[in-house]
Formats: sequence, C-alpha cells, structure tokens
Amino acid sequence: MYRGVIFCGGGGVRSQEQSLTSVKRMMRCALKGGVCVASWGGDRRSPAVNPSSSVRMPTGNGGGCCSGLRSRAADLAGVEMASLRGGVGGLFRSSPRYGRLQATAAVDPEDVPSEKVQVKSSGHVLPYVGVACLGAILFGYHLGVVNGALEYLSKDLGIAENAVLQGWVVSTSLAGATVGSFTGGSLADKFGRTRTFILDAAPLALGAFLSATAQDVRTMIIGRLLAGIGIGISSALVPLYISEISPTEIRGTLGSVNQLFICIGILAALLAGLPLAANPAWWRTMFGIAVVPSILLAVGMAFSPESPRWLFQQGKVTQAESAVKRLYGKEKVTEVMYDLRASGQSSSEPEAGWFDLFSNRYWKVVSVGAALFLFQQLAGINAVVYYSTSVFRSAGIASDVAASALVGAANVFGTIIASSLMDKQGRKSLLITSFSGMGASMLLLALSFTWKALAPYSGTLAVVGTVLYVLSFALGAGPVPALLLPEIFASRIRAKAVALSLGMHWVSNFFIGLYFLSVVNKFGISTVYLGFASVCALAVLYIAGNVVETKGRSLEEIERELSVVD
Repeated sequence: MYRGVIFCGGGGVRSQEQSLTSVKRMMRCALKGGVCVASWGGDRRSPAVNPSSSVRMPTGNGGGCCSGLRSRAADLAGVEMASLRGGVGGLFRSSPRYGRLQATAAVDPEDVPSEKVQVKSSGHVLPYVGVACLGAILFGYHLGVVNGALEYLSKDLGIAENAVLQGWVVSTSLAGATVGSFTGGSLADKFGRTRTFILDAAPLALGAFLSATAQDVRTMIIGRLLAGIGIGISSALVPLYISEISPTEIRGTLGSVNQLFICIGILAALLAGLPLAANPAWWRTMFGIAVVPSILLAVGMAFSPESPRWLFQQGKVTQAESAVKRLYGKEKVTEVMYDLRASGQSSSEPEAGWFDLFSNRYWKVVSVGAALFLFQQLAGINAVVYYSTSVFRSAGIASDVAASALVGAANVFGTIIASSLMDKQGRKSLLITSFSGMGASMLLLALSFTWKALAPYSGTLAVVGTVLYVLSFALGAGPVPALLLPEIFASRIRAKAVALSLGMHWVSNFFIGLYFLSVVNKFGISTVYLGFASVCALAVLYIAGNVVETKGRSLEEIERELSVVD
C-alpha cells in the first residue's frame, strides 16, 4: 500500500545537498498521504499541492525529470531510500516525461528527518560506561595479580619446587579466557549485553573467592580457570557494549577507555602486592579484593540500560526507544531510531551462526578483525613485557617493581594520549602511527644488543626502546582493535565476530607466552626483536590497504557502507 505519490521535474540542480533535502521533504509529504510536486529550476521549487489533486509536471526546458537528473544527489537519494530495508522501500521509477517516487507506510513520517541535525545530548552515558569498565579493571587485575603473588602462594600450597604446576597456575587463566571469549558472543546475542554482564560476574567473583581461600593447588587452578572464563567474556563484552551505547562524536574516546582501565587494573594488581614483603599471607587478600568489583559489576548492570541496537534487533522497539532516551535524552530518539531503521537491523534475517562469519558476505571484514589482534600479539607486546625485567637489569635497574611500574606507567600515559586523539585523528591513522613506532622501537632494541658501537649505551638504549615501544603500543595497537571491531562488524554478527577476534587474541597470547623464551634461547633476543619489527612493518601495509576509517560516523552508517562495498 502507498500513502502518497511524488512527482518531480524541472531544470538544473544547484547542489547535491539541496536536491537530496528536497527529495526527503517530498518523501515526508508522500508518507502523509499527499501528492508532492517539486521543480528544480534555478532557485525555484514548487510547493506541495492539494492531496486531492492529480498533477503531472512536464520536463522543464533543458532540464530533466527526477529519473533524468544529472546531479549525483538524485542517485544518492535513490540509494539511501532503497537501503531502508525495514522502513522506506521507495525507488525512483522513470517514465519519458516524469519521475515517480513511491513509498511504503512502514516508517512513521516523523522517523525520516529531512535533515539529520546533530542535537546535543541531554542523556547520561558516562555512568554506564564506568560500570562496564569494571569488567576491564578485572581483566587487567586478574592478569597481573598472579605475578606478584606466585612466589608466596607457591610456598603456602607446596609447589615452590614444581615449575610445571606454577606454570599451570599462571596460564590456566589464559586458557579460561579463550573459552570465555568465544562463549561471550553467543551469550550476548541470546540474553543481551547487560544480562550477560550479570552472568559474567558469577565466574569472576567465584574464581577470585576460590583463589583467595585455596588450600591446595587444585582449588587454585579451578579458581584461576573460572576467573579466566570471566575475563574472557568481559574482554569481548566491554568494548561491544561501550561501542553500542556511546554517542558517535565521542565513541572513540569512550571506547579507548576500555584499554585504559585494563592498564589501571594491572597497576592496581602491582600496588596490591606491595605489602607482600612484610606479610607473606597477603597474597590471599590480593585475590580476594577482586570479589568486590565483580559484585559491583553485577549490581551496576542491573540498573544500566540495555544496548538499543540489540533491543531493536530483537524487535523490541519500545524498549529501544526508552534506552535511547536514558542514554542520549529524548531529543535524540528520532535521530537514533531513524539510523537503526536505516541500517536494516529490523530485517527478518535469522540470527547469525558461527559459520556465517566465514561466508563470502562477512569473511572479509571478519578477517580484518582477526588480523588486527594477530598483529597486535605477533608484534611482541607480551614478549616485551615478559622480558622487560631482564632488559632493565642489564641497564642497572635491579628492582622488578620499578621495571614493572615504568612499563605500566608508559602504558597508561600512552592510552590517555590515545583517548584524547581517537575522535580527532581517527582509528586508522593511530594504528599506522602506532605500529610504525613499535617497529622503530624494536629496531632500536635489536641494534642495542648487536652493534658494538652502541655497546657503551646498550642498557640506556634498551630501556628507552622498551618504553617507546610500550608508548607506541598504547597509542593505537592496544586500544584501537577492541574499539574498531564493534564498529566495523554488522549488527547481525557483531557479538560473535568480536568474540572470534578476541579468541584469536587469547590463543596467540597463550602460545607466545609458552614459547617465547624457547625461541629467544634458540635464535637470540636480537633476532627475535628484528622479527617483531618485520611484523610491525607488515601490519602497517595491511592496515593501509584493508582498514576503513570510522571516526565521526554512526555504527549504522559504517554498516551500510561496508555492505555496499562488499
């Protein structure tokens, strides 16, 4: 059924923006049940006529009808209108003398703004981003807490002489995180983002409690496994939720906060270990501390709004509008809901399965996500952190705490800089700058170990190279992948695709941690660092050719462009 018909004709078009705006205005008229006639000829536009009349407007002199407009604006308008899968289904239909635009009644007229005006938000997003970042803090804390506590818990649990069991205590959380990252995508799609956060608090809290109260190594390993599953789920869920609730204009800044709070969690674990020297039993308190933010995460998410995009995808339009109102204010409801309808998220397509990620339709963009995390890990960040203590000792810095604090401070400082630049410079440019800096730093580290001319300065150069590497990593390679992936993945596959990419992160992290020292012993640290520099160079070339810029664009706009490109 059609509410109205639009006829248009006339002469030349002054600009793309004017013609596109006029097409949208005529469309609003048609949706209300009228017949709208417009003529573009110089500065003139004829007004909408009486709905009861039937008007045909012949082609003006030297001009053309709607279907014959040479301006690209008409083509853009046609593409935009045709892309509204769940809403406006109109297409330009030409005849020799006039053009016709027919529109369905699936979208309310008020949901199709003639011009998308950026209205200042009166909502409150930051509190909910802060609640989600509790998951990021726990991510960093559970990764870092075992390093300082390992020596003391090993004595209490009777494994001080068993390096294999100590290795299991450390690495079990990584195995659990791999499982959790894959599980998180399915849970987020089935139960929603906030409910999955609440469910995730259970393994996080229980894992911390079992680790703190363990009387044997078996209980400790189970606790570490549960905590690992929890941080694996949160590693995929935190950036997903933040990207889906953040306003477009500050989404980059808020998204990079995830990485910042991971760094803060690692630093918190370091600080929590300071009383260990005076109180060896303090390691139990260190693990027990993590129970508190786990409970706060569950309570906070119980009062946080669900992702409007997930709600809309589930057909819960009223709830989506309520969530938008809470997040951005009532004045943004029309604009955001229009974007959601325009993205086609209300289509009748079934929920994406894991195998859909490898289809021709999605594989290209999914492979970009997986590649970014592979480059992130294969560029050597964890290897540099693992080896930083030895590097600093060669420079005369004997304190492990001082070495770790310097690396941690560089990571936090770089991430703060990245947060301020994310919505100004863009994601792609920060990635290229970051990997370029990491490659140069790796080259400096390699030369400091091999060039005899640099031997007197090798220790200083090694420290400078390590700090510059960590700063470069924090500038882009660290925060950007987790921010970029939810932006480039279509809503139908977003949760599972993010989970898959994070799974690649955990798997590569596990194997690098397992084999790094063996590779160093076989080939030498200088050769390994040169290998990392080569990976950074490859990453720059890959990013330049395959990564799209998402700065300042809504998730729906990005999805539509990638759908057209693919």
